[in-house]
Amino acid sequence: MLLLPLAMLQGYSQTRIKVACIGNSITYGAGMADREHNSYPIQLQNTLGPGYTVMNFGRNGATLLKGTDNSYRETPEYAAALAFQPDIVLIKLGTNDSKAKYRSFYPSFEQDYKSLIASFRELPSKPRIVLVLPVASFFTDTTSNTAILNKSILENIIPKIRQVAYDEKLELINLHPLFADKPDLFQDKIHPSSLGATIIAKRLYETVVIKTDKLFDIFSKIKEPKTQSSFHGFDCADFTYAGRNCKVVKPRITAAGRPWVWRARFWGHEPQADISLLERGFHIVYCDVAELFGNSEAIRIWNQFYSLMQQCGLSPKAALEGMSRGGVYIYNWALANPGKVACIYADAPVLDLKSWPGNKGSGPGSKENWEIFKKDYQLTEDQAAAFAGSPLDNAARIARLGFPMLHVVGDADEVVPVSENTAPFEAKVKAAGGNITVIHKPGIKHHPHSLPDPTPITQFILSATGRKINFAVIPAPASEYRSGAGWTEGKGWWQQHTNIDSLLIANKPAIVFLGNSITQGMGGHRTYVPYKPGFAAFDSLYRAYTWESAGISGDRTQNVLFRLQNGNYAKAAPKVLVVTIGINNFIEGDSPQEIAAGIQTIARWVLTHMPRTHLILTGPLPTGLDKQSERRRKYEQIHALLAKQAANQKRYTYFPLTSTFEQPDGSLSLEDYSTDGIHLAPGGYRKWAKALQPVISRHMK
Repeated sequence: MLLLPLAMLQGYSQTRIKVACIGNSITYGAGMADREHNSYPIQLQNTLGPGYTVMNFGRNGATLLKGTDNSYRETPEYAAALAFQPDIVLIKLGTNDSKAKYRSFYPSFEQDYKSLIASFRELPSKPRIVLVLPVASFFTDTTSNTAILNKSILENIIPKIRQVAYDEKLELINLHPLFADKPDLFQDKIHPSSLGATIIAKRLYETVVIKTDKLFDIFSKIKEPKTQSSFHGFDCADFTYAGRNCKVVKPRITAAGRPWVWRARFWGHEPQADISLLERGFHIVYCDVAELFGNSEAIRIWNQFYSLMQQCGLSPKAALEGMSRGGVYIYNWALANPGKVACIYADAPVLDLKSWPGNKGSGPGSKENWEIFKKDYQLTEDQAAAFAGSPLDNAARIARLGFPMLHVVGDADEVVPVSENTAPFEAKVKAAGGNITVIHKPGIKHHPHSLPDPTPITQFILSATGRKINFAVIPAPASEYRSGAGWTEGKGWWQQHTNIDSLLIANKPAIVFLGNSITQGMGGHRTYVPYKPGFAAFDSLYRAYTWESAGISGDRTQNVLFRLQNGNYAKAAPKVLVVTIGINNFIEGDSPQEIAAGIQTIARWVLTHMPRTHLILTGPLPTGLDKQSERRRKYEQIHALLAKQAANQKRYTYFPLTSTFEQPDGSLSLEDYSTDGIHLAPGGYRKWAKALQPVISRHMK
């Protein structure tokens, strides 16, 4: 919500959780299309729903620093935020402070931030305070005309805020890596677009709703002498156990169930995934067993350390993380400890010790480490050359342990060649029915590890431990605004939504087609949709009835849910509602299970709130020109789940269109589809309209 007068603020029900978004122009929504609907505090409000009151206290140009020309603590927004008496305070300042003209103020930065925090801590509401690190910013290289990451925020501002978080024992959210490789989301290289604001809103949502174990403190349970330091703003305990150096980093708030990531080797290297999971309530632990190459002694020591972590109260199952040779450690321990592993994240992993360090393949190997390996396993040179105890040799056994695996690899890895490690391992795991996903980084060598934006890694571990939020089932408006979506210039998502709602009431259509850009292509009687490749096909068959296209480009299941709940669909009460949705959730990285759940949530809402309307549920249309494509496999998984759900019900018609579009060899025709394998050509619209006609006609009598 936008800034409101104090009298209105005081009138809000105290039963709602009040969230104050403190910030600068990015919080305010400057530079984006339709900021009144699309600023991230507004999007956060819409996603959280009526149990919360979210207020936008963003100030254009605001700095954290005292004595500057726009210090936040000298603004009316700051006074209003205090008067709001929030339960949660999300502070996102620092972008403007990175400017060169403010650098003389840097010596007071940390104290100025602490003073701001103190003013909120003194409120009677005793709010939960979260420090939100700034997003990335960019500048244009005039020589190459490319966007270059501005490192000033990363080098000058973020370390200071992390130190404040460490000193004040406050939660952190690091937005910077979420945008560091996405300059296209910044129209002016500084302010995120409305699509960027969606990323921020979803990340804040995760923090606001997290379920926690408030009383847990692992440090009090570690009895060994320890020293304490900052790990990127989080408390890290260093101690010795079983003669080995160990580390435990605790989150500011512990997630319910006390999940943890157990890192093997190379502590602190490319830590972005670890930091992301600390933000979400995971512990990160380490027990140094270098350089034992995952032998029986390494496993024995790790078994002891695992017992210690259990005595300290962490979850019985760990998420194992191994970079490079760490891959051997995590897989060998997992083999020796079935039932104790939630998942494995392996990054450029060594999976065949003969490949590295053995130099028995195309890589350079390491003579020094090969000698250490032989000593660790008590092998002669001939025995080592025939060694069959690497994870690659045990891939089928590992697959049968049942946990999911994620590998991140550089396709040009010259040290640990993918062709000798992850590629054959993946093939063996899949042949044995295992669950493995591989993220390839084209052109990348052994370094750098991880991903600039660790979200895919984070989401994998959250999913494997049952903590990933399924946004596909949470009603939320979309934030698309670009005319490239097939809209009249300046008529973004909210204008499309409003236009459809007015047509539903004015025309009372008997048939409503609800979905995304593919449905939007039917055109209907929409005022702001000039591109209507499917209009002729659908109007020729359905003009005898009143019909309308309620498709909005870019929509996902959650956006359709929001439109149903906040639109005139139930009031219009059409005889037939055809729902075709889900393909854009693929882009979000949603799993087949999550997408199917979103579609089923739509079906349940329609059945409950539109009892006079017959629902025809098609799910997503076939996608991927090649039957063997990843998109097609995902499509088939979704429909297998939808078919199972529909098998025992008679209240709606489940009508997948696989047979309508698939050719005998399983491919999709370019006479029906565009080259993206998603959007329909006019021929595809004709097939779609004709396939639906019999089932629609049955319910129009």
